[in-house]
Amino acid sequence: MDRDILDKLKYDSNGLIPAAVTDADGGGLLMLAYMNRESLEITLREGYTCFWSRSRRELWRKGETSGNRQQVVSITADCDFDALEVRVRKLGPACHTGAESCFFNELLPRTEPEAFSIQGLYELLLGRRETKPEGSYTSYLFEKGLDKILKKVGEESTEVIIAAHARDKRETVYELADLAYHALVLMAELGITPAEVRDELAGRHIIDRKVKQEKMT
Repeated sequence: MDRDILDKLKYDSNGLIPAAVTDADGGGLLMLAYMNRESLEITLREGYTCFWSRSRRELWRKGETSGNRQQVVSITADCDFDALEVRVRKLGPACHTGAESCFFNELLPRTEPEAFSIQGLYELLLGRRETKPEGSYTSYLFEKGLDKILKKVGEESTEVIIAAHARDKRETVYELADLAYHALVLMAELGITPAEVRDELAGRHIIDRKVKQEKMT
C-alpha cells in the first residue's frame, strides 16, 4: 500500500471519492460506486470491494448478501487524485438486476461493433449453455455433452497439426481459431474460466523467471 498516494486522495464535501469498477479480465466498465477513507482501507486490507452506500449511509461490502463479490486486482487514482479505478475479478454479476454490468441503458447506440475479447466470447458461450437457442452450433455441442465436445477438440487439434506441418500459415491460423473456440466450449462445460488458465500461465512465467534468476546467481 502506497501511503503517500493514499494521503493525496481528494474526497468531496461528504468525504467520498468516486470509484469506477472495471473488469480486470474483459476490461469493461462494471459499475460506479463511492468510497470513503474507511471503506477504501477495508478494501485494501481485505482484497474485496467495500463501498459507502449513499442511500443507506453505511458501509457496503459488495456481495455480502448476493454472494457476487469482487476480488480486487488493482486500484489506481486519476491525475487529480479525486477519482479511482478499481480493477476487479467479478465473482458474479456486478449489477443488482443480474446484469454483468450496471451500464446497459443506451443513450446513443454503438456505431461500430464491440471489440472482440476472449472473455466476451466465453460469456457468450456460457449464455448459450444456459439457454440453448435453436439453430446454434454451440447449443448443439452443449446438448450432445462432454464426449462430443472432447471429440471436436481432438479433431481440431489434428487439423492444426496438419496445417502447421504443411507450413500453411493462413490455414494454421484458421484451424487454431477453431481449436480455441472448441477449447472455450470445453472450459464452459467444465466451469473453467479464462482467468484460471491465465493465472496458471502467469504462475509458470513467475516460476520460469525465478529459475533463470537462480541460474544467473
